[in-house]
Amino acid sequence: MKASEIEVLGKKDTRSGFGEGLLEAGKRNKDVVALCADLTGSLKMNAFENEFSERFFQVGIAEANMISMAAGMTVGGKIPFTGTFANFSTSRVYDQIRQSVAYSKKNVKIAASHAGLTLGEDGATHQVLEDIGMMKMLPNMTVIVPCDFNQTKQATIAVAEHEGPVYLRFGRPSVPIFVKENAEFTIGKADLITEGTDVTIIACGHLVWKAIEAAQELEKEGISAEVINMHTIKPLDEAAVLSSVGKTGCVVTAEEHMYNGGLGESIARVLVKSNPSPQEFVAVNDSFGESGKPDELMAKYHIDTVDVIEAVKKVIKRKK
Repeated sequence: MKASEIEVLGKKDTRSGFGEGLLEAGKRNKDVVALCADLTGSLKMNAFENEFSERFFQVGIAEANMISMAAGMTVGGKIPFTGTFANFSTSRVYDQIRQSVAYSKKNVKIAASHAGLTLGEDGATHQVLEDIGMMKMLPNMTVIVPCDFNQTKQATIAVAEHEGPVYLRFGRPSVPIFVKENAEFTIGKADLITEGTDVTIIACGHLVWKAIEAAQELEKEGISAEVINMHTIKPLDEAAVLSSVGKTGCVVTAEEHMYNGGLGESIARVLVKSNPSPQEFVAVNDSFGESGKPDELMAKYHIDTVDVIEAVKKVIKRKK
């Protein structure tokens, strides 16, 4: 498929996809429970609370306790989803996650909303840009960053069926929906969005749509871009990376995260081991964010469509 052939099915926030996915997971499995740190509405967990009030636990602003409670619930066979902003899901509770969840392989699902710069006006203290790196470094932890409403719903259902700790990262703003409602979601298997021959663009989360927009513009200039949605950061689909870059000869990675520790570094590690290739990074350059509108922040911190296009043109020039 070419980028110009991709159909937009609407526009909606990924956190709503999580809310619908959580409700569906609860209907499928009575062991699914949910805990929230006083942000039920923000994470769209209301429907689950209304449907399964006996399986919903409002812990208040006590994130560390929430993680510890969730870890304990798994001992009794429950499948707990914890819900709060991505910053509070990681930085505030990293010790509890490391010691009580990852180390002992507890079946806790950490649902992290409002990630990245697109949290917007709440500013730098809430705009976590280092969480993917923090979580992917933990042994036994699966890290998933879906791209739109439909895929976030699909990922949430898949996460409930997966055995082991998971970090599920999603966001606040409405973004285009392009993943089909009935698409299959497989943890650890990347999605090929468009086929191309000149460059590979590998993106996750909100940057997948930016990569598609970039591919559409590049197509008009005669540049053929292969776009891959790397929704699972860990375990990484190394075969998809090597196959695509082996064909195109160069890669651009794009993410709503810092250069340090993110998707781009994971891709670089794969390539340096097996197929060293030119790579350019579209990510935040070792910086905290600031208060502002999401679109303005993405432009200022150089993680927008134009930045992907510029990175593509730069990396193509580096090909031998």
